Amino acid sequence: MSEHKHGEMDTKDQEKTFDGFVQWTTWSVVAIIVLIIGMAIFIT
Repeated sequence: MSEHKHGEMDTKDQEKTFDGFVQWTTWSVVAIIVLIIGMAIFIT
């Protein structure tokens, strides 16, 4: 078994995945807020 050396792991894929998750979450929250405001304006 190889020895683990702190700080040598390539994290580019994890960072790319996390950035995509943050972007998707941000757009989802914006869409939900717009939907709620639209419902408040047009349904009442």
